[in-house]
Amino acid sequence: MEILELMEPLKCDICGQEDMALLFYIRDTCVQLFRSNHAVRRCFIEVERHLIHNIMEKTQFEAGNITNYSLQMLSLAVVNVSEAALSSAGDSDSIQLEAPQLLPENKSFVPQTWLPVNALRDIKNEERVVGLVSYMEHSQFQFGQKEISSMVLRIELLGERRLNDLNPPITMIFRVSEHTDMDNDSQLLCHYFDEDDWGWKTDGCETVNRNDGGQEHIICHCTHTTPFAVLLVRGPIANIHWKILSYISYIGCGLSAFFTALSLVIYVFRRNQKMDYSIFIHVCLSGALFLLNATFLLTEWGARVKPDWVCVFVAVFMHYSLLCCFTWMAIEALHLYLLLIKVFNTYYKHYLLKLSLAGWGIPGVIVGVSLGVKDFKQFYGVSEMTMADTNQTNAICWITDDSFFYSLNLMYFALIFIFNSGILMAVASSICKMKQVSNRNLKLGPETEGRSWGDSERFSASCRQGLTLMGLTCLMGTSWGLAFLGSGYVNYPILYLFCILNSTQGLFIFLWICLSVNKQRKRDLEDRMSSTPVRTSGVNSTSRPP
Repeated sequence: MEILELMEPLKCDICGQEDMALLFYIRDTCVQLFRSNHAVRRCFIEVERHLIHNIMEKTQFEAGNITNYSLQMLSLAVVNVSEAALSSAGDSDSIQLEAPQLLPENKSFVPQTWLPVNALRDIKNEERVVGLVSYMEHSQFQFGQKEISSMVLRIELLGERRLNDLNPPITMIFRVSEHTDMDNDSQLLCHYFDEDDWGWKTDGCETVNRNDGGQEHIICHCTHTTPFAVLLVRGPIANIHWKILSYISYIGCGLSAFFTALSLVIYVFRRNQKMDYSIFIHVCLSGALFLLNATFLLTEWGARVKPDWVCVFVAVFMHYSLLCCFTWMAIEALHLYLLLIKVFNTYYKHYLLKLSLAGWGIPGVIVGVSLGVKDFKQFYGVSEMTMADTNQTNAICWITDDSFFYSLNLMYFALIFIFNSGILMAVASSICKMKQVSNRNLKLGPETEGRSWGDSERFSASCRQGLTLMGLTCLMGTSWGLAFLGSGYVNYPILYLFCILNSTQGLFIFLWICLSVNKQRKRDLEDRMSSTPVRTSGVNSTSRPP
């Protein structure tokens, strides 16, 4: 990637303040790419840390002095801690070091910092140099779903030395604005940024909350030196629930993948020229579900393998399969509308071909456009999820941008759900009218017996078609609607319903197809035994799904 090739040369030994300005210029030029691409952010953080240490090593001053650097989006205070300063601490086990101020209006948000005296005494006088970095903008540290709610503070020691297992620990007091949108499951916690695993973690950090005049004072006690911040954790899934939901999802999706594949086999070996169009549409919906379930089973594997394009491919294919499922839901409704309401006994040329182009093509266009803007913003890749009572993170291949995920998928699903709901109401209205006509003809007597029989047959077929669509809509639409209903907070009943219903969709579609094929076989047998001509139409008006 060209952006990486621009940043890598800045890791040279002679690079300094001017190169730091160039690094921030590169980031500001490609803001969206930095926010969405993990590899670019990792490279940025590595180069930035290297430049900070270069500046620290080049700083010349006497013991006890402080040199401040204003480096555009961050401020660096290089402190040479003298023996006299440590001695002046007296009985205290910590010494306070001032983090640099960025802007006068941000002064109240710069954390107060205390480092343990005993750890500093173990360092030679000439090497006892500490760098404190305050960040004005911290988008490069935005990994995962957690929200950074304070200023990010980085603590570095000369020579890239690390302090670990500190006793007493480093103490920091962060000031954050009070959150008005916090719920009972949300909390402000001290985190450190792990530059090996590239994520925010809490082990080795203790959090103490204190409210003072509308501001949250978060006291952090941490046992090592890294970047620190206070993050708003919005009630992620607990580890035990995550394991149960994972088992349900994987077992259910495995069964669904098997049964949807079986549906395709049944259709291939049982199809004939008189096969209902409805069965073809059910099979296509089943095929979309098969692709979705199969790619879902590969999401965790894809996040662990190299090269990175494997994970991108899995994420893209799963998103495509999801949109295909939504699209074939709409086609189910459209077919019923054409069959029962709009164009009874009307022929459509290449009807199934047109439906197939829409069902498989529209999602392809959407995903293709999303994938085509990767140079501007990468929407697909590794997505991290964290459990509530553990630091364990779970990486999967999926959409990395939450706003893109909810705006596109929610809008697409909402349009289809509204469309299907409209079809359901139209079909219900049509069924009620046919029932009224049927009852009226029965009251008129023998002269309307033949017409009443035809109306009754059409009424019965309409009821079956309406129930089929209603079942598919409830099965597919309602279950996917649970995902959006439960977004933004953890609701375990909704999560369990979502996993159970969606992971078993393939099984229900398989049963539908089996019943449809069985009914088709019985109708073919009746047609061969009867001399009555079969009525046909372009949209197959004799379709009788269960």
